[in-house]
Amino acid sequence: MQEIQHQIPLWQQLQGAAALLQAVRSGRSMTAELERVKPALRPGVQALAFHALRWLGLATALRAQLVSRPPPPEADALLCLALTLAAASGTPLYLPHTLVDQTVEAANRSEATRHQASFINGCLRRFLRESSAMLQAAQHKPQAVWNHPQWWIDRVRKDHPEHWQEILQANNSHAPLTLRVNPRLSTRDAYLHKLAEAGVAAHAVAASGISLDAARPVTGLPGYAEGLFSVQDAGAQMAAPLLLSGLEPGSAGTPLRLLDACAAPGGKTAHLLELADAELTAIDQDARRCERIEQNLRRLGLRARIQAADAGLPESWWDGQFFDGILLDAPCTASGIVRRHPDVRWLRRPTDIAQLAAQQARLLQALWPLLRPGGRLVYCTCSVFKAEGEQQIQTFVMHHTDALLTPSPGHLLPQSSAPGPVFPDNLNGEHDGFYYAVLEKRCP
Repeated sequence: MQEIQHQIPLWQQLQGAAALLQAVRSGRSMTAELERVKPALRPGVQALAFHALRWLGLATALRAQLVSRPPPPEADALLCLALTLAAASGTPLYLPHTLVDQTVEAANRSEATRHQASFINGCLRRFLRESSAMLQAAQHKPQAVWNHPQWWIDRVRKDHPEHWQEILQANNSHAPLTLRVNPRLSTRDAYLHKLAEAGVAAHAVAASGISLDAARPVTGLPGYAEGLFSVQDAGAQMAAPLLLSGLEPGSAGTPLRLLDACAAPGGKTAHLLELADAELTAIDQDARRCERIEQNLRRLGLRARIQAADAGLPESWWDGQFFDGILLDAPCTASGIVRRHPDVRWLRRPTDIAQLAAQQARLLQALWPLLRPGGRLVYCTCSVFKAEGEQQIQTFVMHHTDALLTPSPGHLLPQSSAPGPVFPDNLNGEHDGFYYAVLEKRCP
């Protein structure tokens, strides 16, 4: 777990983290809710909330042994948060008496939980007395063992019968801070040297990536303001090279015409522009997220045509000229980036997969006619579910005789630096889960 700011009273951090946990349980994204937390509290609250969400299945199973029915939502969130800390394997994050004392203090200092303070105190003290037996009993509950909803466990097991346990285990690990060096301004080796001079331990990953040995504020790294690097997972760094590989500029030396559909916040847009002199159109439906694209490109010294529009309705934004290459980073369940967003597993519902798969199919259908014969479209999702990857593309190719599926990475399963099996891929390091398919349009 990230270092928690101990100069701030623990009870105060527990209150904030419990509020985030309750927000997720009520269906709200933790990313958005975290913005409401005071800046001074945010690092510690986020670290505690991330820990709670990674072990929420176990905590829920333990709470079920302590009481016959859940207490009110505010009290339940605080109790389950404390249980994830009390049940943590390895070296305890807090001394047991400190954790109980500060949790009860957090309950007493909130109007919503004050009347439940004695109840929470009793539950925690009972767990500390009977922890061995309770933890052993929880091992019979799959949700407690893997800390995912049962439907999610079943789906991953069905889609990846040989690797489902490793996938779920990787989801509960900590994601590294991975950088992509801007090749227009530096090289990976040169920037590694700059980091070493600044006392920042890091190592090379993927083709052009750098992983920091410990997370730290990005804006404090050397060269941030100058645009020497961007933050991007090693798996995500595959998108731009896959699209550009084999694409040739048009006649008379005209630049490539590229489309980045669903582009926000602009990481892959920037990577494409770093690697190729291209006329690039970046589309995203959210106008505020389009501003993020503009800000990110400006820092890197890059430019693109940015439009707030529905990529699936080309008649509202397309100028009628074919694209040489299209990157479709389609909306998905985000089931491949759970270690970075541990709330995703608790926010998603089984019906979301079919709804998102339908949206992905609509985008593919709408964008394919915009690609010139001989051009290429890269379809990607940050998902491990086959309905959003392999099955989606198989169906598309079956219904489009002019679409050729070229050798593609397919499903990249999330990999952690924690001990365990390494899935075969060409990244040689840890990364999030993705799906990549490279489609070429046959010439008539």
